[in-house]
Amino acid sequence: MSRTSPAEPLLTARGLRKSFGSNEVLRGIDLTLHRGEVVVLIGPSGSGKTTVLRSLNGLETPDAGRISVDGGPEIDFATRPSPKERFALRDRSAMVFQHHNLFPHFTVLENVIEGPWRVQGRPKEEVVVEARALLERVGLSDKADARPHQLSGGQQQRVGIVRALALKPDLLLFDEPTSALDPELVGDVLVVIKELADEGWTMAVVTHELSFAREAADHVLFMDGGVVVEQGTPEQVFTAPQHERTQRFLTRILRPLDGI
Repeated sequence: MSRTSPAEPLLTARGLRKSFGSNEVLRGIDLTLHRGEVVVLIGPSGSGKTTVLRSLNGLETPDAGRISVDGGPEIDFATRPSPKERFALRDRSAMVFQHHNLFPHFTVLENVIEGPWRVQGRPKEEVVVEARALLERVGLSDKADARPHQLSGGQQQRVGIVRALALKPDLLLFDEPTSALDPELVGDVLVVIKELADEGWTMAVVTHELSFAREAADHVLFMDGGVVVEQGTPEQVFTAPQHERTQRFLTRILRPLDGI
């Protein structure tokens, strides 16, 4: 769908490698995100997709590889970057997690303003006004004073999205944002993410929702075994996959269930 120019990279990752003990989770991942681009990562569980996102966000420290943000100096993980360098990654991005990760003792509004007020140091009055506007946008203005346990899973995930947006990040990261939801709640969350994509937010999304990937992605990466097996536009990957492993994965995922 090409919402962006390939001449405007926001983030470039090269040769990312990561092991947990003897398990090599990432084996040389290259990834470029352009401003306004939506990159969707698909693949079987355990293929390394979440570790890629956590590396881009600074939550995980790769064993090797380099990341450059907005044309700035590269962070070289082989030399063990400083906390300041890792935090620089986190300052430019915000992650929406699979299981919401809301503070249970905070109200919805308090969850949303915590980052921009306490961490970024922005004026509380300004942050509250912006938070209420964001909650209204996702249909949760009447839940500002509710606690997370009083919300449905889909509502909690929409709060998680609002919390990320309140940080005004350059890059939004979504780690399987619908996989923990009941099927009837998935659509509401995907609608919000699709609207953000249409507005030109730069996003990297790990998901098993292939119909969403087809519709919202500019670029799709299929990962397996810690490597990018195949990548391209949604049409290239889903309609004419070149790699046998991609073909097998899509056949299994898209094949109708027997007896249904």
